[in-house]
Amino acid sequence: MTPTLEPDWTRSLQRRRGACALIAIKERERCKTRLGNAVDERTRVELVRSMLAAVLTAAQTAQTVHQTIVVSPERDQIPAAIPVLADTGESLNAALEQAHRMLRDFGCHEVVVLPADLPHIMASDIDTLVRAARTGGFSIASDATGAGTNALCLVAPQPFRFQFGPDSRRLHVQEARRLELTPQIIHLPGLAFDVDTPADLQRLEEQPWRARLRA
Repeated sequence: MTPTLEPDWTRSLQRRRGACALIAIKERERCKTRLGNAVDERTRVELVRSMLAAVLTAAQTAQTVHQTIVVSPERDQIPAAIPVLADTGESLNAALEQAHRMLRDFGCHEVVVLPADLPHIMASDIDTLVRAARTGGFSIASDATGAGTNALCLVAPQPFRFQFGPDSRRLHVQEARRLELTPQIIHLPGLAFDVDTPADLQRLEEQPWRARLRA
């Protein structure tokens, strides 16, 4: 099923020029379960919400981004001004391909795909990613291991087969080359650090979200 936006948002997409940021997130209670017993359930959900808020803020303040959209099965605490595309639960890659198709239909050919767990992301990181993609049609930022994908940007009208999962950086670069795009590899701390394990969580001990939870 193809996701849809309310008429006001489709008109907004048609009027605006620039990149559209797609931020994907699962149901909050199902996020970051690999953190195990490092935090209790309430703290884990609040961490997820805090990281999503950081990514939303960065996207909304980036100079190159003119529309931010969340792909999720629920709205939860996402501000009402941000549209949410329903994730039908088939897979992350399928949900992103459907959202990308819809955006192309409305003439948006600059699309930034971001996960919701980049607590150090800054607007300038997104701007660097988008501007790099404008030179060759595609840019990508890997995770700290160099194997995964923490962000990518497409500046092209063609369908793109998203490859999130194991070895996704190599597979995304391979897909970009199949489309005759020139991949630009971006290395920025704000895009490299995501939170998946208790070890990652330790690096966030003094982050504002932790202080708020202790209050």
